[in-house]
Amino acid sequence: MTSNSPRAVLAAEWIKVWTVRSTSLALLLTFALSTGLGTLVAFSWRSHIERVVNFSPLFAGLYGVTLGQLALVVFGVLLVGSEYSSGSIRTSLSAVPRRGLLYGGKVLAGTLAALAGSTVTVIVAFAGAQAALGPYGITLTADGVPTALAGAIAYLTLICTLSMGIATIVRSSAVSLGVLLPLLFLGSQGLGNVPALKPVLQYLPDQAGLELMRIAGPPGNGRFGPDYGPGGALVVLLAWTAAALIGGYLVLRRRDA
Repeated sequence: MTSNSPRAVLAAEWIKVWTVRSTSLALLLTFALSTGLGTLVAFSWRSHIERVVNFSPLFAGLYGVTLGQLALVVFGVLLVGSEYSSGSIRTSLSAVPRRGLLYGGKVLAGTLAALAGSTVTVIVAFAGAQAALGPYGITLTADGVPTALAGAIAYLTLICTLSMGIATIVRSSAVSLGVLLPLLFLGSQGLGNVPALKPVLQYLPDQAGLELMRIAGPPGNGRFGPDYGPGGALVVLLAWTAAALIGGYLVLRRRDA
């Protein structure tokens, strides 16, 4: 098996994921933020349940994930951006001259790590929040919960993959985060409140993610609630991710390290 075989490249990139301290910490931070914040919100709601407007145990279970995704975005960005900042990308390209193979191995390794981390994070965060809600909580097998959890796992995984594509395009961790943070949070936390902008902003990744997780409000809700369903949300996220990955590949193929 040569160093340019797909299996060897994937193995090498998989080792990088788990041996670089910053990326490992980012995955742990994703878990800690998602589970910790979700549990705190659930405890707070349980203590003041009579004051909670539009109470939803599903939302309580996945609220932490909507914020914990930030650490997973950092994880995806660092997987690529750290190689450019350290100059190790030159070594990687010398070892694997076929740039498409190197890029594919890196993206696949990062996506698999994100999938594993997201699965554990989403399930534990949801279960922890429901335990904190006590008698107001629901089970993992309650109606609609399995599909919502699967949607949350898919969303987190795709967001990480999208982040790797963006980082490859701009070749800088700082610039990547400067692009991704507004893209992922501006729609739901800021401009999403402007009705005139909703027809466009509803197609941002974060809005599609909320729909995929079944925690978006109904259409016409103003702040949340795209006009498409979970199937459309998955298409939107896949389109964003594919565009980022294709752009990253074109930049890597045409530009020197």
